[in-house]
Amino acid sequence: MSTGDTLTAPRAAGPGRAEAARLLPAIGRDPLAAALGLYRRYGDLVRVPLLPRHTLFLMCHPSHAEHVLVSRQDNYRKAATYRPLRVFLGEGLVTSEGALWERQRRLIQPLFSHRRVSGFLPGMTGQVRATLDGWDRLPDGALVHVSETMSLLTLNIVGEALFGADLRGAGERVSAAVTGMQDFATTAMRNPLLLPAPRLGLRTTPGYRAWRGTVEAIDEVVEQLAAERRAGRGPEGEGPEGERQDLLDALLAARYEDGSAIGDAQLRDEIVTFLMAGHETSATVLTWTCALLAAHPWARARLEDEVDTVLGARAPELADMDRLVWTKAVLSEAMRLYPPFWTLERDAAEDDEIDGVPIPAGSTIALPPYLVHRHPAAWENPEGFDPTRFLPGAGEGRPKHAFIPFGSGRRGCVGNVFALLETTATVAMLTQRFRLDLVPGGVPTLQPTVTLRPRGGLRMVLRRR
Repeated sequence: MSTGDTLTAPRAAGPGRAEAARLLPAIGRDPLAAALGLYRRYGDLVRVPLLPRHTLFLMCHPSHAEHVLVSRQDNYRKAATYRPLRVFLGEGLVTSEGALWERQRRLIQPLFSHRRVSGFLPGMTGQVRATLDGWDRLPDGALVHVSETMSLLTLNIVGEALFGADLRGAGERVSAAVTGMQDFATTAMRNPLLLPAPRLGLRTTPGYRAWRGTVEAIDEVVEQLAAERRAGRGPEGEGPEGERQDLLDALLAARYEDGSAIGDAQLRDEIVTFLMAGHETSATVLTWTCALLAAHPWARARLEDEVDTVLGARAPELADMDRLVWTKAVLSEAMRLYPPFWTLERDAAEDDEIDGVPIPAGSTIALPPYLVHRHPAAWENPEGFDPTRFLPGAGEGRPKHAFIPFGSGRRGCVGNVFALLETTATVAMLTQRFRLDLVPGGVPTLQPTVTLRPRGGLRMVLRRR
C-alpha cells in the first residue's frame, strides 16, 4: 500500500519472543507507557509475539488507521480485549458484532442526525446552567472537583436528551459504576487468565464484590428507566401523542423482521451502553480541556474574547455554533492530545498485509489514537498544545485519519455530533462566567483505563471572571 513520499510507513520490527514475554508485566502496569516505548524503539508498525500462535501488532501511522478502520474494515473485528466490557455493557452497540450490530446501527443512527441532535441544545444549555449555578454558590477561590462535576453534567444531559429522565438522584451511582466498569475491564484485559472468561473475575478476583455491585447498581437504574417509560406508553406501545421520540422510545418501538419487539436483555444492554459510554467520553474531553486552558492562558484569553463577542451573556443557540470557531478548535486540540478512547483494538478475521508486512488471521491490532494523533509526519510540534492547527484551512494536506477521536468507518462513534454540540456549549458557557486554575503540580498525569482519565481526578481553583 502506497501512502506517498512523506507518509511512507516502515516495515514491522519488534522484540523477540523472550523480550516480548518480559514486556508483559510492563504492559499490565501501564499499557500506554509500554506502547510509547515500543513506538519510540521500533517505529510505526511493531510486531510483538505475545503467545506461540498469537501476535500483537502496534500500529501508529495515519495510513494504518485508514487501512484497519476503513479500507479493510470488514476484516477487522472488535478484539478479544473488549470481552470485559461485555460484562457491563452486554451486547450493546459498542460491543456487538455481525448481524446484531448491523440491526442496532440501522435503528439508532437516524436518532443522531444533525437535525435531531440540534433539538437537544436547549436541554443541554439548561443542564450546563444548573451546574454553573451550583458553582456560583461557592466562594471565589474554592476548590472544585472538575472531573466529577463534568461526569455528572454529561450524565444528566444524556439522561434528559436520550431517555427523558432526570438522573440527578442516580448520578453518583452511575458515575461510580463507570469507574468500577473501567477498573474491572482494565484488570481483566491485562490478566491472561481472566481475558478469555472475564465473568470469572466477578467471582474470583479481589474486589469482585465491588465490581458485582456496580453491575447491580446500573441495572437498577436501567430497570427503573424502562419501567417508567413503559408505564407511560399507550396500549399499542406508542409514546404520548405529540411527544418527540427519543432513544428509549425508539428502542421500545423497535421491531425485528419477524415483528417481535426488542427483548428485555437487549433493551438493557442498549440503555447501559449509552448511559455509561455516552457520557464518559464527553466528560473526559471537558476535563482535559479545562486543564489545558488553565495551562495555556493565551488560549484561554482568546476563548474569552470569542465567547464575549459571539454570545455576550446569553446561552448559545444553534446559529452560534459555526461562529464559535476557537472554542471548537480548543476542543479538537484537547481530543488530539487526550483522545477519550486512547487505543482502538481489532482482531484480523483473515490474513492481510499492511505495508508489505503479513498480518496473520487471529492477530490483534492495537491502533492508539494517542500515538496516531502525535505522528510527526502529520503534525508539527506534535506534543505541543496549539488549537490553531484546527482553524479553518489550517489542516490542508493533513491525512484524514491523522485525527480519529471518534474512530472511523462504519464503526465510528454514532454520537459524535451529540458530543461536539454538548462540549462546545459547555465550554462556551463555563467561559462566560468562570476561570479554572490548576492547583500546584500542574496538568495531572495520565491514567489509561478504557478511557484516558486524569489520575486521581482533576481538582481546580474556581474564580469568577
